[in-house]
Amino acid sequence: MNNNKSLVRDYMTKDVISVKSNTLNEEIIGLMKETGHDGFPVVNKEKKIVGIITAFDLLLKDWEDYVKDTMSIEVVVAQEDMSISDASRVMFRQGISRLPVVDRKEKLKGIITNTDMIRSHIERSTPRKVNYFKESFEGLYGIKTDLKRKKVSTHDLRPTQDKIYADELQGRVYELKKGLAEPAIVVKTGDRWILVDGHHRAVAAVKLGCNEIDSYVIDLKKDLELGMERTANNDGIYSFEDIEIIDDAQHPLIAITESIKKSHEKKHHNKIKQGKHWIKN
Repeated sequence: MNNNKSLVRDYMTKDVISVKSNTLNEEIIGLMKETGHDGFPVVNKEKKIVGIITAFDLLLKDWEDYVKDTMSIEVVVAQEDMSISDASRVMFRQGISRLPVVDRKEKLKGIITNTDMIRSHIERSTPRKVNYFKESFEGLYGIKTDLKRKKVSTHDLRPTQDKIYADELQGRVYELKKGLAEPAIVVKTGDRWILVDGHHRAVAAVKLGCNEIDSYVIDLKKDLELGMERTANNDGIYSFEDIEIIDDAQHPLIAITESIKKSHEKKHHNKIKQGKHWIKN
C-alpha cells in the first residue's frame, strides 16, 4: 500500500449536490435545511463550475432573488488526480473547508471536505500499525502472512480485551456516524477472526447495529492458537457482551492529560501565591 499515491478521487464525495445560476436563493435555503450542507457548487449545462453559493454569501451579501447574483465566482477547485497532501495544503492556505473536484475537462466530479481529509490521514496512518503486527506475527511464528482490507462480520469477531472506556466509546460512535473511524486490525487463524486492535470501534459498530466493520485482516494461513486467545479464555472473554464498559473513569490518555493540566494549574497557583507573598513582604 503506497501512501504517497492517495488521490483526491479516492476520498471525495462523488454524489455531490450542485445547483444552477438561475436557481432561486429561497430554494437554496430550503436545500440547506434539508441536507444540512452549507454550500453548493454552481454549474452550467455542461456541468462546468461557474461559482459556489454558501451560507456566508446568503448572510453577508445584500439579498438577491437568484443564485447568479449572490454566488462567489472565484472558486478554488481540485483536480481529481491531485494528491491528498497537495489538496490539504491548498485548503489550509486558502482557509476553506471544501473543494469542488473537477476532471481534466473542468467538469464537476465531486467535492472534498475537511472531514474527508481527516479520514484520509487516519487511513494512511493505520497501515504502519498493521505492518508492525504483521511483522511481529511473522517473526514470532516463522510464517508468511497475507494482508487484506475487507469488511468482517461483527458476529465472527473474537474480542481479546476485557474492558473499554465509555468516553472513548462515545467518541468512536461519533466517528463511525461521520465515516471517520479507522479500520480495526483482525487476525485470521484457522476459521477464527481475532480482534487485535479496535475494540472501542467494534463495540461502537455493534451498538449502532452494524453487521460488519472495516478491517485490515492479517491471515496467518495456519490454525495457530494466539497468546491473546489464551489470555481471553482465562479472562472469560468470548463475545462483546463479556467486555466491561467503564463509565466511572476516563480513558488513561485523557486521565494523563487531565493530570498534566492539574499539575500546571497547581504550579501556576503556587506562583501566584509566591508573588502575593513577595508583594506583602
